[in-house]
Amino acid sequence: MTAPAPTARRTRRAGFWAALVGVLVIVGVIGAMLASAVQWTERERFDPESAGPDGTRALARILADHGVEVTVARSRDDAAAALGNGPATLVLPDTPLLSDAQLAALTDAAADVVVIEPRSRSIRLLFDGRIDGFGDTAPIPPACTLGAAERAGEVVIGATFTTAVAGCYPVGDAYGLVWTAHGEGTAVAVDGTDLFTNDRLAGDGNAALAVNLLGVRERLVWFVPALTDGEGGEAATLGELTPGWVSPAIVLSLVAAVAAIVWRGRRFGPLVRERLPVTVRGSETTRGRAHLYARSRDAGHAARALRAGSLSEIRRMLSLPAALDTGAVADAAAARLGRDRDAVRGILSEDAVRGDRDLVTLSQRLHDLETALAATVRPGKESR
Repeated sequence: MTAPAPTARRTRRAGFWAALVGVLVIVGVIGAMLASAVQWTERERFDPESAGPDGTRALARILADHGVEVTVARSRDDAAAALGNGPATLVLPDTPLLSDAQLAALTDAAADVVVIEPRSRSIRLLFDGRIDGFGDTAPIPPACTLGAAERAGEVVIGATFTTAVAGCYPVGDAYGLVWTAHGEGTAVAVDGTDLFTNDRLAGDGNAALAVNLLGVRERLVWFVPALTDGEGGEAATLGELTPGWVSPAIVLSLVAAVAAIVWRGRRFGPLVRERLPVTVRGSETTRGRAHLYARSRDAGHAARALRAGSLSEIRRMLSLPAALDTGAVADAAAARLGRDRDAVRGILSEDAVRGDRDLVTLSQRLHDLETALAATVRPGKESR
């Protein structure tokens, strides 16, 4: 037995939505696989697992090839645990969530410290100095006694520092690299943005300097700060990070969006199907345009339409070329009727139309002009 038409339509509609959901699920799975395959797009700067321009995967792999065990610690607790397993070098990027005490405890647990993203606080606490400015674009020789820098040679430095401890790569009274004793090891600060990232590692002596600084020990702990590394130990919620009115505003916006979707998206019954093409009589089109002109109160536009129609009719009656301009058509009509050329030009193009009264007057004058021309061309007959 054949299913009723409404049931068949519902079945087809349900099948369509099921297929659409299936396609979306497949696309989502493929997107997730691609995102996991290209993880550097989700990593931050200086991340040793990022292959992006600002990542440091290339440096991490070079160190591993030189026999250095690289441990990526993505929280303060993981970094502290890794440093407790034996002497290791700590790579320290910017850590604004750590308190001064937490930063000191983390660096004290490391045998060597390399600060690759120095900020005012880390320079002040670890090197008793401050950030001074930035170096030039030309490579600078180390000009110091630090073996790691001497063996690397010239590099283009980024930020410069003024400090009471030793320094390398001098720029005026500042240095592009500062270092000091740290227990039995060394603490170093250098702007790794212009030296150690994937995009810059191959330039000048950057790779040599990075390997010399970070590969002095067999173990390297690369600290990647997390949002849970602060004093509270938990990541801040949206309500804690924003003013009190933001969360209610977001909820209200979502409710308004859903209401707008329901309001604008509803329709009563199926769409009406109309067989095409639809034939519309010329008189209906003319009346429709006339109503539009009347509603817009644009007498000038309506006057141009009337004059265009009259010009077309006059060209046809006088067998004039279609490309002939308005002035020439007016002159030809005036010559045929024996009238003043300026008067005919005023009717066809020059007289201003400022309102409905002028528009009616112009329509009558155009009609009279066409009638007079038709009488000269076809005596005894009227135009149109």
